Amino acid sequence: MSLINRQMMYVHTFFIAFTVFLMGLLCLTSAQEVVETPLGRKIALGVGVFWAIRFVIQLFGYSPKLWRGKAFETTIHIVFSLLWLYMCIIFFSTYFAQ
Repeated sequence: MSLINRQMMYVHTFFIAFTVFLMGLLCLTSAQEVVETPLGRKIALGVGVFWAIRFVIQLFGYSPKLWRGKAFETTIHIVFSLLWLYMCIIFFSTYFAQ
């Protein structure tokens, strides 16, 4: 991999991880506002869309050749698929609760 591609991957990976960290921090520090305010519910919708897209990528973005027939990889694939689905349900239900 060329230097520019490697550095772009590092930078993009950092900012994706940082964004997910900030989403979690928002939920931990401002859960009441996310649930009870119109802006919070819109944020919940946006986060729900983020996790829904991640769930679709988990199902269709990765080749089954990477995990099918391998016990550990299949287990991890299923666990993370369920995690992304859970995140979708939680955030969408927060948005649609009222």
